[in-house]
Amino acid sequence: MAHTRIRTFNTRDTYPEQKLDNDLCQTVVAKGSMVFVRGQIGQDLDTSQSVAIGDAAGQTEKAMANIALLLGEAGAELAHICKITIYITDPRYREDVYRVVGRWLKGVYPVSTGIVVSALARPEWLVEVDAIAVIPEDAA
Repeated sequence: MAHTRIRTFNTRDTYPEQKLDNDLCQTVVAKGSMVFVRGQIGQDLDTSQSVAIGDAAGQTEKAMANIALLLGEAGAELAHICKITIYITDPRYREDVYRVVGRWLKGVYPVSTGIVVSALARPEWLVEVDAIAVIPEDAA
């Protein structure tokens, strides 16, 4: 494959209650410097267990921890994030969610898009965050 794909999985295993069969991964490193992190939610990456049920800030904390972990596995760090997209299922969660993201990305200054959606892939998920990072040439 032309790109490095980290933590590959198939949706039939991740969502056994749904009839899906998609080969995906958590992170793609393109051309050695661009890192695309799949939308992260309040879910443990190793067990697929949902965490912080009913707590948008808690789910955001786990999503950001997942992003930091996945970036590290790709040879990148939070400071390399250029773009984030935040999806929330209720506009009332915005302040709590953005406070958590702001703490994780203090001093990074990425561009950000926030979107309110009617639902995420599972009803217990309240927030999802994805990220695009670029590893600087002098850091690679």
